[in-house]
Amino acid sequence: MKISLLILLSLFHFSCNSNTPNRSENKNQERLTVGAERFEQYLPLLKNKKVGMVVNHSSLVGAENPGVHLVDTLLKLQVAVTKIFTPEHGFRGTADAGEKVKGGVDKRTGLPIVSLYGAKKKPAPEDFSDLDILIFDIQDVGARFYTYISTMHYVMEACAENNKPLIVLDRPNPNGFYVDGPVLDTAYRSFVGMHPVPVVHGMTVGEYAQMLNGEKWLSNGVQCALTVISCLGYDHHTLYNVRVKPSPNLPNMLSIYLYPSLCFFEGTGFSVGRGTDKPFQVVGHPALTGRGYNFTPQSMEGAKEPPHKGVTCYGIDLSTYQKDYFIEKKALNLHWLIEFYQKFPEKEKFFNSFFEKLAGNAELRKQIRDGKTEDEIRYSWMNELESFKMLRKKYLLYRDFE
Repeated sequence: MKISLLILLSLFHFSCNSNTPNRSENKNQERLTVGAERFEQYLPLLKNKKVGMVVNHSSLVGAENPGVHLVDTLLKLQVAVTKIFTPEHGFRGTADAGEKVKGGVDKRTGLPIVSLYGAKKKPAPEDFSDLDILIFDIQDVGARFYTYISTMHYVMEACAENNKPLIVLDRPNPNGFYVDGPVLDTAYRSFVGMHPVPVVHGMTVGEYAQMLNGEKWLSNGVQCALTVISCLGYDHHTLYNVRVKPSPNLPNMLSIYLYPSLCFFEGTGFSVGRGTDKPFQVVGHPALTGRGYNFTPQSMEGAKEPPHKGVTCYGIDLSTYQKDYFIEKKALNLHWLIEFYQKFPEKEKFFNSFFEKLAGNAELRKQIRDGKTEDEIRYSWMNELESFKMLRKKYLLYRDFE
């Protein structure tokens, strides 16, 4: 393994795109190295071990674009990768949001795949029978309702219960430069919100894993044997550009910045552009015929049955916004949600039963119905948000944005 590692390190010059906080080019900025690329830190922990990997299409290493999958890289290094576990959207990242992901066998490697999305969200004891250690390496986007951190929760819990160590290979959070939103009321706990954190938590998956362990948020307060391999050249000022789309309907950085604000609409009857070339960059509904902008969702990969498929929706196009707007705002935007509720002709049909799970409470629906302004709503969550910010600091691995 030592020879193979030296060869690999001589071939790879690792770097990922990042920017300074003021978006000025800085050619002397330290190269950003993700945890998965720091082989010297974790390969010794894998020696003579049978390894399970919780990965998807974003688990890439190497300087070339988009990179080489970590599973393929470790196999070339003669690591005994035995099994793959996959989250929502599957190993290759093409399944729809909410679509049940099936297990099977990876055609490229012949490795068995265990799905952790659908009926089974937590590894079973028998899944560990041929494993000594697990690796988690998935690109997250830093929103509470993005389910990769929920998958990580269940993986950590299963590792603790089955006495298996877990290595989290950290990656930057593209929304890691701010914290905002209501803190989840655990009475509304679900797979799209499992922990008392705000919508935008401002943590990497490695920092978040440390919080799950440290706060004893896993079932029965268990704690897993956790090792986090941190990134180099990253902090919470870094504006990180993801290498590949982290899920089918987040195709670019603008959609990733808009996602924490627009995902609330998934708890309404509105379309956020699934089934178009602008997912999470447009918002509309067939009933709003007075709006100038329109789009028509169609079936496509990653959105086989989008809301309002084949029906013209009228609303707004946010794809013209500059990314700098969201970078400078550093806050959720509730204006669009409030505005569309006020203009919707059948207000009793605006929300659906999913909204409380996304909001993490029953208050936001009530506040919007009662005509509260965005400032009034934001003020109502400030105390809990400030308490979370203090808690968060205990688990940070990188310099904070404040």
